[in-house]
Amino acid sequence: MSTLQPFQVSTTFNVQAHPELEVLGFSDAHHPQIPPRQDGYVFRHALLRDVLAFLHDAGGDGLFLTGPTGSGKTSLITQIAARLNWPVQSVTCHGRLELQALIGQFVLSHGSTQFVHGPLSVAARDGHLLILNESDLMDPSELAGLNDIIEGQPLVIAEHGGEVIHPHPQFRVMATGNSVGSGDGSGLYQGVLRQNLAFMDRFRVIQVDYPTLEIEQAVVQRAVPSLPLEIIHKMLVVALEIRRLFLGADHEAPALTLTMSTRTLVRWATLAITFKGAPQVFEYALSQALTARAEPEQREAIHRIAADVFGDYWEPAA
Repeated sequence: MSTLQPFQVSTTFNVQAHPELEVLGFSDAHHPQIPPRQDGYVFRHALLRDVLAFLHDAGGDGLFLTGPTGSGKTSLITQIAARLNWPVQSVTCHGRLELQALIGQFVLSHGSTQFVHGPLSVAARDGHLLILNESDLMDPSELAGLNDIIEGQPLVIAEHGGEVIHPHPQFRVMATGNSVGSGDGSGLYQGVLRQNLAFMDRFRVIQVDYPTLEIEQAVVQRAVPSLPLEIIHKMLVVALEIRRLFLGADHEAPALTLTMSTRTLVRWATLAITFKGAPQVFEYALSQALTARAEPEQREAIHRIAADVFGDYWEPAA
């Protein structure tokens, strides 16, 4: 089993921090469950601080990251884990996911059945991070089964002969969601369920908003270094306006039901270079990156925003 080792915060995460500030991680950098590292990932100081504090001492809590879609909730966790060599058990939740699937189940193998431990059991046993993505889509009665183990109590697997798993000291439960367990009053996120109050009471909550303009500019520049800075600025302005309408900030304009995440922004920039020289390249790239899946009225509204921002750049090439 991998041993623990200290990591210097300033050099590990490329942030300004006291040279003596350290956080524990794992020595084995080759575990297959360590997330792939994204070189050039920019950590936001306040969010990094809060997650590292939780990893240092969970105190019987889980950590719930909430925020709009595409704001980087899951990538924040996985990129921290990647740099600390911390293995991750990641689960994408949905309305039909049952607690038993997280614990484990018997499967047929070579003509006989054997018990296979699920992501919860493996994470608790070996000290991994358990990430419940989109946890507010899962049935609250199933999630309530995690209450005891979050607090550090043993996991008893009755189906496997009463096997008892005592949580590893480094075991952590982290969840992401577009709500904070109270359901979705905006109507933007279909399937979001109101969660059990006792379950949510076991979580610290941090808000993950979209990155700042400076951080997103740096992300796009790293991803597409050949794209002119002027064009990147225009793309950022379009993205900010789409998000503003998505969040319903303009009460005089109809709200959008889709938004532009940082991932979508990078996709738009990448496609603009891929199709460089084509007529109306920025419109064509935007359609593939985002608006082809929008309702016709919303697609027209988004393209009108982009056309106003881009000006002459939006016109067909001569």
